[in-house]
Amino acid sequence: MKIEQLSSRDDNSIITSDLVIVGGGPTGLTIAAQCAKAGRKVLVVESGLEFENPEHSTLNEIESVGQPQSEAQSRKRVAFHSPQAKFWSQEIQPFGVRCRALGGSTHAWAGKSAPFDAIDFKVRSWVPNSGWPVTREQIDSYILRAMEVLNLSPKEPPARFDKEGLHSFYWQFARSRVDRLDVMRFGSELMTQRPENIHVLLNATVTRVGLSPDGSRFSHLDVESIDGKRARIQARQCVLAASGIENARLLLASNDVHSNGIGNHHDVVGRYLMDHPAARIGAIPTDQMTVLTKLFGFFGVHHNGRAHMFMHGLALTPEVQEREKLLNAAVYFATARAPDDPWDALKRLVRRNSTKVGRDLLSVAAGSGLIAKGLGMKVLSDGRTPKAFKDIVINTAIRMSPNLVANEFQDHGVPHKLVGLRIEAISEQIPNPDSRISLSSRKDRFGVPLAKVAWRINDVERQTLLRIAELSRTALVSAGLPAPILEDWALERRPQDVVIIDMAHTLGTTRMSAEAKTGVVDQNCRVHGLPNLYVAGGSVFPTSGHANPTLMILAFAIRLADHLNSNWQGFEPSAPDFHRSLQTH
Repeated sequence: MKIEQLSSRDDNSIITSDLVIVGGGPTGLTIAAQCAKAGRKVLVVESGLEFENPEHSTLNEIESVGQPQSEAQSRKRVAFHSPQAKFWSQEIQPFGVRCRALGGSTHAWAGKSAPFDAIDFKVRSWVPNSGWPVTREQIDSYILRAMEVLNLSPKEPPARFDKEGLHSFYWQFARSRVDRLDVMRFGSELMTQRPENIHVLLNATVTRVGLSPDGSRFSHLDVESIDGKRARIQARQCVLAASGIENARLLLASNDVHSNGIGNHHDVVGRYLMDHPAARIGAIPTDQMTVLTKLFGFFGVHHNGRAHMFMHGLALTPEVQEREKLLNAAVYFATARAPDDPWDALKRLVRRNSTKVGRDLLSVAAGSGLIAKGLGMKVLSDGRTPKAFKDIVINTAIRMSPNLVANEFQDHGVPHKLVGLRIEAISEQIPNPDSRISLSSRKDRFGVPLAKVAWRINDVERQTLLRIAELSRTALVSAGLPAPILEDWALERRPQDVVIIDMAHTLGTTRMSAEAKTGVVDQNCRVHGLPNLYVAGGSVFPTSGHANPTLMILAFAIRLADHLNSNWQGFEPSAPDFHRSLQTH
């Protein structure tokens, strides 16, 4: 494997490749790995570097003209997204979270993974524009392969709850093969494995997707580095795997041959933008949380010599969804930190941004035992601690006390003072054509129009969040469990007042469809009407489900890689030198 920067090449180079993939995130790198194993020469084009930096992060700028837009939403977004994404800012990304570096979104994710349900793929009379051109059963084998890529277990704990229209639902966490105490980061995984036949070109931002003069096929990519170096990449086949925002933006902005952009003859590119509306629905006080933590906490499953962690929650059954005309949705339980948590107080003091120094000093003093425990846990994260020892300790701990391990894992080994359980809900969205990405009049440093994002939150999503709050309370009480204290908006049935933010799960802007009139790509992720241009990632999803989408994104990425590998031998090059890989002329 070779990794280089565009800035190291001569200006106006011509680079040729068999297959070029735009985007070095989990989608693009998974497709690259699968195709490279089949003997193909693959070029991955990544706008950023190996790690995030402020300069490349400014390229994530968008113009937002939809939701979120209130002050309450902005505050909630900052509190939720900024701890996870190092260079993210509300000003640059008022919608979504993109990480412009090798590994993409996995620089900021929590590793939470789950498959979609069978109902998510079906046409539902109460969900406008629902239905996929494939079934869940047709994707099952690819889900298993994606689980292997993500280091997940195909086995899960048994169902533990089925009452009042709710049933058990499990998420699990993709654990790194490189750092035993971290989730999987695709950039570091790639650099550790260094597979053959993959060439990575960094600091190469795509400014245009080029078609042949008659518009009948993909021809080339124009790329540019931060420092002004330019190149043209010619390839037999191209896959856009640059995120739900960027995939649509590139297709729309590449309008020199087709005035409406590529794949947009029917004005579908950028439409049906979806995320996962989420909201806190209630809480369980500290003195009642133990029994619920045991039931809805974390569970360890042993598979192929490794222990895997699952989080237990509740999801709406298909029957209640149809009966009440609701979307698919789920709730999960998470610990809530105390306002006087000693680690948070210590962090404020160290960073010198404490507004109440005396109070924070008292919190640190009172919590000295927790701080000492946290310092001891740091031994496992020390690079000098042998990996074999880490594996023994972590796998044993997951088997014996998965809830303890989950808390240590999520808080990076830092124990916090808790005040109970938060109950969070997450919902599917209806595919709304008015929820969309278009082009702004503002442009980036390369002269490409920014994405204009108009995310719409619909009444049915708010109603779904309200009903799952009510059903959850009813189900827990009828099971003899502690009753949640519902949030005021849920208790008083005011769904219009719930504060909803995007969860950085951008989906649906280049949707998959059987016919070109209703979508952008076919069931093989090929852009309708073009034989050698493909789109990958969550942007091809016709509906969003409620589950964190990475597992399903990688399942479809592997499926696309199989399709590319099965067709490439007979694919005719569009230029006589395309059989020569990665040559500069």
